[in-house]
Amino acid sequence: MKFFLLLSLLTSLLFAVVDINTATVEELASLKDIGTKKAKKIIKYREEHGCFKDLKEFKKVKGIKKKTIKKNKGNIVVSECKKQ
Repeated sequence: MKFFLLLSLLTSLLFAVVDINTATVEELASLKDIGTKKAKKIIKYREEHGCFKDLKEFKKVKGIKKKTIKKNKGNIVVSECKKQ
């Protein structure tokens, strides 16, 4: 029974939708081809340039290519920028 509960939890984490404007390092690292190092670069870019307007801007982060976005299609969303 514990095995099925753990499997269910892991499956939900693997297929979670990640908002690149609010995601943590761990959430970003859960995406295909994005490990901790790239996740930190994404957050650094976000801190320096503000939130992402669209996925085209997401490719401006070093190491994020069209192929990475394609592999994660349906798992990445870009929320509306909130003024601070």
